[in-house]
Amino acid sequence: MKLLQNLKFAAGAVLLTGLAACGGGGGDNTAGSGTLRLALTDAPSCGYDTVNVTVSKIRVHQSSSADDADAGWSEIVLNPARRVDLLSLTNGVLMELGQIPLPAGKYTQMRLVLADNSTTQPLANSVMPTGESEVALKTPSGQQSGVKTNINIDIAENKMADFVLDFDACKSVVRAGGSGQYLLKPVVTVIPRYVSGVQGYVDPALGAGATRVSLQLNGTIVKATVPDSTGKFLLQPVAPGNYTLVMAASGRTSAVVTGVPVVAEIVTPVASAASPIALAASASASATGTAPADTLVRALQSLAGNTVEIDGQYVDSVTGAYAFSLPVNAPLVAAYAAAPAPLVFAANTQAAARYTLRASRLGFADKDAVLPVLAAGSSTTTNFTFP
Repeated sequence: MKLLQNLKFAAGAVLLTGLAACGGGGGDNTAGSGTLRLALTDAPSCGYDTVNVTVSKIRVHQSSSADDADAGWSEIVLNPARRVDLLSLTNGVLMELGQIPLPAGKYTQMRLVLADNSTTQPLANSVMPTGESEVALKTPSGQQSGVKTNINIDIAENKMADFVLDFDACKSVVRAGGSGQYLLKPVVTVIPRYVSGVQGYVDPALGAGATRVSLQLNGTIVKATVPDSTGKFLLQPVAPGNYTLVMAASGRTSAVVTGVPVVAEIVTPVASAASPIALAASASASATGTAPADTLVRALQSLAGNTVEIDGQYVDSVTGAYAFSLPVNAPLVAAYAAAPAPLVFAANTQAAARYTLRASRLGFADKDAVLPVLAAGSSTTTNFTFP
């Protein structure tokens, strides 16, 4: 298979703002071909100071069932492979991966290939848990051919298809019991490089990275990030639509803004640096338990029919354990109001200390467990089994 050794790559990370979403000239394409351009971004991580991965190449194919050795693959090869801290790719920051001419048509499979940890580069893929030393991320042997992702990308003649690989570091790093080891099980989605998104401010008093900010649809996170030291956050790229904005932090009351509009080619403002959204202190309760390996457990709240995720994590790959610290104060909810009109928050008392845990595992139907009303300092245990 011919490798594309001569591709030129943009160095470093660039801001999304101002980049075209899709379309435009495809460069020096041959007849019947277009161009695919790719970049890498990340959602926030959970309890880590750095999460490093080394990207070797990206492969695309027109068949969703094509095997690694089949003909028909096209590749963007990073030579040398590029090591990046995923946690530097938040708040609208991208790392450009490159572009490739492709025959016009529909492409349905993508594989992100990471370099292996080796004797010469033992920390090619690594993690630094907060307050601890950097350790290698172990990659399952089954991922030697790359992280497979189903895509639906149309390459049009003489056009550029512009897409972003959203690498979810939080869900991709899994603790392996008390061994001190961590596994890398990459969770990657591929989305168009929209200009549209949401920008806002939360109270910076909690510090950079302390608040989890996400845009959600029916309790499913579409895009997430963490604010910078000034409290500013940028959720981008996001497809046009109406979303729920959720802000959560340890020991703090959750804040929710409903009906946030995202319009094509526009970044929607929410709050301002002069009037940031504040998260008041809240007592917490613990929700713990176990589930089979590779299970995602999420803590959900129902706000007048609008389900939101307050926290979520994959269980420990060895013990199956999970643990949440959940606020017991009533979440504060406001309907979106375009600036300069203020956001008017009110406590949703019916949702106070009430949560549902949802366990999701590939190949099985989701399982829900409604928790008892939580009291400050209390602890409840819920174990999930499949099927």
